Amino acid sequence: MAKTYSGLDADLRRWIERQHLFFVATAPHDGRHVNVSPKGRDSLRILDERTLAYLDLTGSGIETAAHLRENGRITLMFCAFEGPPRILRVHGSGRVVERSDEDWDRWRSLFPPLRGDRAVVVITAERVSTSCGYGVPLLDYRGERTQMDAWVENKGEAGIDAYQREHNVSLDGLPALRTPGLLRQTTP
Repeated sequence: MAKTYSGLDADLRRWIERQHLFFVATAPHDGRHVNVSPKGRDSLRILDERTLAYLDLTGSGIETAAHLRENGRITLMFCAFEGPPRILRVHGSGRVVERSDEDWDRWRSLFPPLRGDRAVVVITAERVSTSCGYGVPLLDYRGERTQMDAWVENKGEAGIDAYQREHNVSLDGLPALRTPGLLRQTTP
């Protein structure tokens, strides 16, 4: 049932690429809150056996960026909601690439023009493991939600920038992005 891998082999990569949803977990070193966030859309890339990246979109919190800035620990979890049961976890270290970073354009170019972006999270896998997933229900994928696009459209670029600046501290008071709300002059 459970198995540990040295990295993401071709079979695991193909399986991950078929999933519509994954979860990101981080925690501060001494804080009180562990954060788990669902991620979807076309926001994940596997670059090699040990490197993954996902496009971080503006949301109601900024825990992942704050925690990575503080300690770099991250876990990604994928679950099979259709087909044979499986859970896959990628434990590793992560870093946040912001618009003000020199390599922003290179990382951002890996993803489609999803609006409301605020960072790219780059993960180095240190441990990859699978488990049975027998307790994960079977669910049918019906499509992507449209509310994020409508919310971003309604706020406009300046409104998204202001929102990112206003919501740039974690629940435990940790700073998140170094340059929140940097106007999007190079949106793809």
